[in-house]
Amino acid sequence: MGFKRVDKRERRFKKKRMIRKKVYGTSERPRLVVFRSLKNIYGQLVDDTAKKTITTVSSRTKELQEELKILVDKSQTAKLVGKALAQKAQTLGFKRVVFDRNGYVYHGRVKALAEGAREGGLEF
Repeated sequence: MGFKRVDKRERRFKKKRMIRKKVYGTSERPRLVVFRSLKNIYGQLVDDTAKKTITTVSSRTKELQEELKILVDKSQTAKLVGKALAQKAQTLGFKRVVFDRNGYVYHGRVKALAEGAREGGLEF
């Protein structure tokens, strides 16, 4: 059982390295990075030229806790996080981003976060 998990992680890290060779965030168009754990999902805007995280929103953010209590599905949670990240990005003056799926398959919660960000007004 332990070997399978290591192989899965290695595959994801290998995909992540391949993606990061091509996906690069700038100060005008930051990189939207997705990280998902078993319970939570996180989205960050990163400026790679300055090597700084601009903003972050997750399912653990205190402002979202009241809205998250209503939701049952993790995909709905991811969509809400995406919308909140889009609103936060627009208040900071960002409309266009580069999407970095971080080695995850574009499916399920990762796709829901991306769709939520698009509905919130981000372009990628």
